[in-house]
Amino acid sequence: MSPKSAETFLEIGGHDVRVSSPDRVVFADPGLTKLDLVKYYLAVADGALRGAGGRPMVLKRFVKGIGAEPFFQKRVPENHPDYIDTATLHYARGTSAEETVLRDAAGLAWVVNLGCLDLNPHPVRADDLDHPDELRVDLDPMPGVDWSQIVDVAFVVRDVLADHGLVGWPKTSGSRGLHILVRISPEWSFADVRLAAETLAREVENRAPGLATARWWKEERGESVFVDFNQNAKDRTVASAYSIRSLPDARVSTPLAWDEVRSRRPEEFTVLTVPGRFAEIGDPHEGIDDAAGALDGLLALATEMGPAEKPPRAADGSGRRVSTMPLIEIARTKTKPEAEAALVQWRSANPAAASLLHPADELIDGMRGSSSLWYRVRVNLQHVPEPDRPPQGPLLVDYDPWAGKEWPGR
Repeated sequence: MSPKSAETFLEIGGHDVRVSSPDRVVFADPGLTKLDLVKYYLAVADGALRGAGGRPMVLKRFVKGIGAEPFFQKRVPENHPDYIDTATLHYARGTSAEETVLRDAAGLAWVVNLGCLDLNPHPVRADDLDHPDELRVDLDPMPGVDWSQIVDVAFVVRDVLADHGLVGWPKTSGSRGLHILVRISPEWSFADVRLAAETLAREVENRAPGLATARWWKEERGESVFVDFNQNAKDRTVASAYSIRSLPDARVSTPLAWDEVRSRRPEEFTVLTVPGRFAEIGDPHEGIDDAAGALDGLLALATEMGPAEKPPRAADGSGRRVSTMPLIEIARTKTKPEAEAALVQWRSANPAAASLLHPADELIDGMRGSSSLWYRVRVNLQHVPEPDRPPQGPLLVDYDPWAGKEWPGR
């Protein structure tokens, strides 16, 4: 057996790109190495750059492998090569970050070498950071929802968009859901785009009650597809087209034509299958940049609908939301496997109540920490008779994502 290479260099578009540990296996089941992932992105570079190129992006780095939590790096590394562009984003909380902007295939290879699997660009171009040119619809299924329901909601989204002069471009999320991308002229603020997205979600819920929901609070959604409008907030990013996701089968967030949405399944699209599809049919989103529309129709609908219903607030002056559901919190954990284990532990300790839960009553929420995710575990006891509901007890795990952090000015 030949020794593993410490590094290799690829000539990409006139640039020498270093790939360290090219033989390191990243996805064990399909046997994909780091170099295989670089070659994948080079094979689909035109499509990947159509989704992420020219946009500031957060680097989501899996430096400890796909079995560990990634960390999120907003600031571009100081020693970045000259073919990596940058843009400085200013956030609502007063901070700023000089973020990475990819322009070419060499940049794709460079971010993979840093441990990035998926590409997470903002919905703005580097030359206009205040006006999004993309509205993003994330169809996020609750537990218990199957693919056919997601597809049904996707077609309702398409109809609502069409009724308001917009074109939706579907892609698999690379996990369980679907994304629908909508190119818009860069004329509106982030607040306008988020309002338009929320209005779209409310209208989809009106047209498909029970199938879709625009309710922001997870415990209120039931077994429905959440039309996630908050992905259009200024600080949010989503995995863009042709992004590799961290599932064991090396699944890819893959653009689809609308006539494929009902017949194809997310698990069909992986690092091993997508390059051949791309070579054969090209990119189904090739025309997306020529289909920019206006938000006037959705914003007019927002005025017609009026403000969305707001949740009740605590009477103690804290301003905290009061849930309308009987929730108890089980744990706060550093990793998702720990969160799942805590839920199993609670179920074992409360078998009678656990037997009455519906799939959507078990809530594991990925929460953003300072640079990585942590997990909150809750149970909605709405289907458990009130006398039989277990009380809120001490957390089974009480991870503090902010422990040891120091914040300037505090």
